[in-house]
Amino acid sequence: MRQKTIIVVNPISGVGRQRRIEQLLKDNLNQDLFDYQVKYTEHIHHGTDIAREAADKGFDCVVAVGGDGSVNDVAQGLKGTDVRMGIIPCGSGNGLARTLKLPLQPSLAICVLNQQYEQEIDSITVNDKYIIVNAAGVGFDAYIARLMKAAKTRGFAAYTNLILREYASYKCGDYHLIIDGRDVYRSAWFIAVANSSQFGYNLAIAPKAKLDDGLIDISIIDKVPLDHVPITAPLAFMNHLDLSQHVEMFRTKEVVIEGNLDKWVNIDGECENLGDVVHFVNHQKSVKIYARDMHRTLRPKVQVLEDLKLKLKS
Repeated sequence: MRQKTIIVVNPISGVGRQRRIEQLLKDNLNQDLFDYQVKYTEHIHHGTDIAREAADKGFDCVVAVGGDGSVNDVAQGLKGTDVRMGIIPCGSGNGLARTLKLPLQPSLAICVLNQQYEQEIDSITVNDKYIIVNAAGVGFDAYIARLMKAAKTRGFAAYTNLILREYASYKCGDYHLIIDGRDVYRSAWFIAVANSSQFGYNLAIAPKAKLDDGLIDISIIDKVPLDHVPITAPLAFMNHLDLSQHVEMFRTKEVVIEGNLDKWVNIDGECENLGDVVHFVNHQKSVKIYARDMHRTLRPKVQVLEDLKLKLKS
């Protein structure tokens, strides 16, 4: 029986990989496996509404076409259901997709759906209101995410330029963390709360994180002196940030962070105002997702040259 599927497309995400999505679906999605329809988001968090409606109507699968924010919207709408989620990464950072080793070419990502290889991953609730499937942050991380939301351009270069522009002026904050009932007081540049290992762009913020281990990985980042940046930055891209003297890491099932004075939290790339106290709880294997079966070869019917060019740009 074919799976009733909604393809949720964010038309303004990332660097434009989604613009030919309908043709790529026709060319590459196995029509014997999926009975699908395409819906485009029209406003912020519209993907959540579409996914929730699909779950209510008995759909089997909802596929997010976009970046980590689009994936989060769909996951939010499917919270508490058994509906499977698929991902066709078309954003800038694509943190969860990279962690799952999904190809960034849409044609190949569609072929992953054809494998119907199901995996259960954790999610993290935030103040019992939002969920995280990739990573969250308070402090400088959330500040940059807010600026990126208003930026005219996306991508790694825009992200890096914002960091360089704001780095010197942003001050560390004083935070109180409650980890497994233990009080931890720290001054931090930012604090990352991770389900997967990275924010995106292969920037690994929590090297030991696993998507299904039932744990939250916490990285407390002190402000790195400028003369230490050439050493610390490569550690993040090499998945060894835990070796930096400016980083302290914890693993837990639940954490409360107090002292988030600007009240903003970066949730999978999108900022939400949640107040100065933020409560994170892990829910193990609570999201069903179509991942990649690494033992099988992906064979798209149509290999689009445009996809390859966009992949090189990202």
